[in-house]
Parts: sequence; structure tokens; C-alpha cells
Amino acid sequence: MANANTPFGFRPVRDLNGGYVAGGINQYSIPASDNTAVYVGDAVTLAGTGSTINGNYYADVKIAANTDIVQGVVVGFLAATRDSTVYRAASTERIALVSTDPNGLFMIQEGGSGTALALNDVGLNINYTVVAGSTVTGYSGTILDNTTEAGTNTLPLQLVGLANIPNNEVGYYAKWVVRLNRAQFANQVAGA
Repeated sequence: MANANTPFGFRPVRDLNGGYVAGGINQYSIPASDNTAVYVGDAVTLAGTGSTINGNYYADVKIAANTDIVQGVVVGFLAATRDSTVYRAASTERIALVSTDPNGLFMIQEGGSGTALALNDVGLNINYTVVAGSTVTGYSGTILDNTTEAGTNTLPLQLVGLANIPNNEVGYYAKWVVRLNRAQFANQVAGA
């Protein structure tokens, strides 16, 4: 049976010790001057600026390109009004809830081109492709770039394993567990 093509960006699943990623959720702002929509499951990086919202100070974040040092993964947004969307629309000020745990593991979908990843790719490092998310679900469209797996230590992710979930098998659109390799609070390592 073929895997369903249902991207959702990065989804926290557990930490390296087997526990759920309960800690390491921090608040960051995304200013109205940022004209890129941000979705739950997007990787973000520090923008180098800060904002004051309701008298509180926040470091600003923006979507992380696959060459950036990742600050963390967006797991939600604080509602600004009762009509706030579940994602952050372009050019709107929002407070993002970001998982910054350097031991966090995330599930992410593989792309549907190139050569499908194999179980013997586990341990290698890999890139991701930023894809716009869904305004309906609020989830990111970011996927694994299955043309980049290598031992190179500068790649942003490391493959931990195939996600052990129903209806998931090796092949296009498979869901994989990864750790952030180029993260603000973690040391990057070569893939094995």
C-alpha cells in the first residue's frame, strides 16, 4: 500500500530518552513586518530583532531556510483575538510557541521525487524543503529532501528511523523520525 501524501512539517514525537517533549517550549514573536505565513510544524530561526507585545519583550523568529541554524519548531500560536487563525498569516504580529529542546525528535514526511529513502539511510544527515503550509489545517508543508542524505555534518537533520505508525512503510511520502542537527542548542554531528 502506498503512503498517503499528507505533509505536516515537523511534529514533536518524543525526546532522545524516550519521553515526550514536554519541556523546551518557549515564546517568540513574529512581527507584522514579516510577510511570510508561518504554520504549525515550521522550523524557525532567530530574526536578529525583537518585539514588545503587551509590555512583554520577545525575540523575533522567521521561517528557517535549510541552511540556517534552527531555533526550534513551531508547535502553536497564542491567540491574538477570538478570531485568530491556527497558523500565523503573513504580515500579522503573533506570538509563536516554539519547541527548542535540543533532545527533541520530530516526525516529518519524505518527499515524492528522487530515490525513496531506505532503512540503511538511518543515521545519515539530510536536508528539508520548505513548502508553504495549509490555511485550512494550519500545518506546515515542509518535507524531507530525499535527494540529500549523506554523512555531511552541516546538513540540518539526522535520520533516526522510520516512524512506527500505522500505514507507514519505506517509500515516497513515508514518515520519518529526525533530530535537528543544526540547532541553536545542539552540537551538529556527522551522519553515520
